[in-house]
Formats: sequence, C-alpha cells, structure tokens
Amino acid sequence: MKPAPMQRLAALLVIWLAACAPTRPANPALWEMRGPHGQHGWLLGTMHALPPHLGWRTGKIRAALAASDELMVEAAGIADASEPRRIFLAMGRAAAPVPPELRIDPAHRPALAALIARSGQDPAQLAGLKTWALALTLGQVAQRGGDDLDAANGADRALLADHGAARVVELEGVTAQFQQFKRLPEATQRRLLGAVLAGQANAGAELAMLARAWARGDVAAMERTTREGLLADPELRAALFTTRNQAWAGPISASLKAGHHPFVAVGAAHMLGPDGLVALLSARGYRVTRVE
Repeated sequence: MKPAPMQRLAALLVIWLAACAPTRPANPALWEMRGPHGQHGWLLGTMHALPPHLGWRTGKIRAALAASDELMVEAAGIADASEPRRIFLAMGRAAAPVPPELRIDPAHRPALAALIARSGQDPAQLAGLKTWALALTLGQVAQRGGDDLDAANGADRALLADHGAARVVELEGVTAQFQQFKRLPEATQRRLLGAVLAGQANAGAELAMLARAWARGDVAAMERTTREGLLADPELRAALFTTRNQAWAGPISASLKAGHHPFVAVGAAHMLGPDGLVALLSARGYRVTRVE
C-alpha cells in the first residue's frame, strides 16, 4: 500500500532536515610521528561515541589520511555492530546464574536496582552474565544521555567506513578486547562492577564532558580521566590501559620501520600521560609532535 501524501511529505521533511543539519566544527588532537630514517605516521585519539553532525575531519586530518597507507585501529570488527554483540554474548555468559545483588557491596544495591530498571532488562538474564559482562552492560546504561552521544557516530567507525588507506590493521580485535576483562580475577571484576555503580549518577555527564574536551583538543582534561574512576584502580589500570598501550607500541613501531605510513586511530585516553602511546613511541626514538 502506498503511503498517503501527508506521510510522504513528512518522510521527505525528515530527510531534508537531516541533510540540512548544521555541522559543528571540532579540532581533536592529532600527532605526527617521524623516525630517524624517514619513517612517518600519525596518531589520532578518538572517541568511540559522538554526537551527530560533528565535523571533526579537519584539513590536517584529511591530509594525514590521504598520505597514509595503513589505518591502525583497536578493532576492525566494530564496523558491523552485530559482530561485537555476538562475541560479547558468547564470552560473557556465566556457567551458572548468580544474582547481581550478591556480587556487590550492599551499599551499592540501590544504584544497582536503579540501573537495572533503566536498562529494561530482565534481572534473571543479567544474573546469567559473568561479572565483567554485567559491569559493561550496566556501564553502557549509565552512560546513556548527555549530548546525544551514539557509537554509530564514533570516530573509529567513521574511519573504518571511509579512510582511503590501502589496508586496515587491527591492534587488538574485538575478541581480545573482551578477553582483557575475562582474564580479570573475580574479585577485580566485582570491583569493576562496584566502580560502575559508584559512578553511575554522573557517568552520562562525564562522558559528554569528555566528548566536548575531545572536540576542542583539550588533552589536559582528557589526560585527567586516565587517573580517575576505573583507571584509579591499579589492577584495572594495568589490565585495561598500560598493558594494552605497551602491546600496541610494538606493531606501530614495526609498521614505521617497515616503511609504511600508518594512521593510528585509538581511544583518546590511550595517547596521553607517561604510559600513553605518545610517550611510549617517543621513548622508542620517534619524534612525536602535536600538529592539530
């Protein structure tokens, strides 16, 4: 059955408004890497979720992409949103259900109940998740709202869809990302869940604030996040931040030494601080200079 004239008009109006929505300018931090033998590449710290119509591809970012022959990302599998979800469910299913409230300090139970209610999910289904998977699930719920952030607008996904490089190189992959959490001892997984619940009231606002800092290239504000929240826990920091940065520095350096010109695009926090990629690659003898 054909849509009525008014329905067609409404649909066309929605499309027209979306096409005409103003693009907001952004200037995320971009670094250039140069080695002693002519090696040349770039580092872009990304946000995995952004508001729509954010014009973050500056002239310098476009030029760097055009000059690169490799796009290096944390995981290429995020291009298809269904694939990470499938892997997550396969890896995150517990052998036997454990009620979520039994995995946390009783003081966090009101926050847990509130987040479960916000999620709209059946508590019995959540009980069937491993603790790390439960923490990630509720963490996503806690971060909802605030500046209309959406993973569909994330810089990583946009680059995978349109990068111009000859090939895409995964530094980690979706399965390995989840394995970082799966390998955590149960006690640490429960601390992760507790940290999500403790910070749930401000999680959405803090993520929105981080996205705004990223858009204006405020690396000082972003660097502070590498010492707060989950990353203030030494064991979580080692597993989710420092160990991964050290693992990534190797293939980035190998790509440069092989004569490639990589455009490295990973989460912005991974660039920053004494344990970040900028510092680690500088220590390997590359001149890493911020150019945007």
